Amino acid sequence: MIKRQLIFRVALLATLLLVSYLVFSRPGYPQLLPHMDKVGHIGSFFILAWLAWLAYRPRWYWIVLELACYGLLIEAVQSYLPYRSADMKDFIADMSGVALFYLLLGSWRGWQNFCHAGAKK
Repeated sequence: MIKRQLIFRVALLATLLLVSYLVFSRPGYPQLLPHMDKVGHIGSFFILAWLAWLAYRPRWYWIVLELACYGLLIEAVQSYLPYRSADMKDFIADMSGVALFYLLLGSWRGWQNFCHAGAKK
């Protein structure tokens, strides 16, 4: 179990570094679809929440608080970069990714409980 948690902790760190690089670097790619960056924010923060949960199993509010702080930090830093801009819609997308993770986690746990309750009968 410890070895597995270590793998998820390393994956979380690597993902944080990758996301940070992507959101702070100069965009060198065209945006083919409108608001496609919001999908990237949702997906990135979904994965960050998932990895944080797998790595540490903290109470839900710690992951929400820490990822909210990270999302706000991203927007604050981007407001100072000449080739980026801060957008609260990005922060909303970030937190939507976290909420989506917990929605799916809760659904998964509910499904597992339903299946286990049916198996006990």
